[in-house]
Amino acid sequence: MSGVSGPDTCMRIEEFRSLVARIARDVPPEFRDGVVAIDVSPKTLPHPLRGDVYTLGECVPLEWSGSGADLHSRVILYHGSFACLARLGDFNWHEEAWDTLTHELRHHLEWRANVDALAAGEELAPGVYKVDDDVFIEREGGAGSGEQGEVVWHGRRYRVPPPRAGAAPLFLTLAGLLDQPPGDAILVVTPARRLLDLFRRPRAPLQQVVEVTLPHG
Repeated sequence: MSGVSGPDTCMRIEEFRSLVARIARDVPPEFRDGVVAIDVSPKTLPHPLRGDVYTLGECVPLEWSGSGADLHSRVILYHGSFACLARLGDFNWHEEAWDTLTHELRHHLEWRANVDALAAGEELAPGVYKVDDDVFIEREGGAGSGEQGEVVWHGRRYRVPPPRAGAAPLFLTLAGLLDQPPGDAILVVTPARRLLDLFRRPRAPLQQVVEVTLPHG
């Protein structure tokens, strides 16, 4: 769940863990069936596009037999994300923690009812996907143009240096972001499709680390 800012100053992670534990005890047991853990992580998960939005929590499916009825999940609340939102303005930690926890428990129950809703990656925005701690940003064209590009991350526009020439798909790990995700932010550049591509053997993707900069930097 992603949240926006309601009244409290910053809460230490130990206090937040105690708050979440108290809130979890107020949730009826039938809504926690199959949830093996409700954890607090120190991580900060910035939204890939908006600078005032952070992911506050996640429901992580762990194992199931295929029917969904025996799905086990782990719910995580991210203290770093809560703290970042609290610094933006009025913020009620108890209300946001309750809303986030119940939202993620609802995901667990929905997946139990419809296991087909489970997917390998979560779409954070159009063309932006989260897989574990990594975020992938899809873009078409320009893989071998040698031209400098741009990418928007967490409300800021960055310049991306031109990658190595080549028509293969590119996986560009973005270094230098001011608000890094817990894992890597990866720009996936795929060449624009042409008719002749139908008769060519696909090329293996190329992986690079590129240093991004702000326009005024």
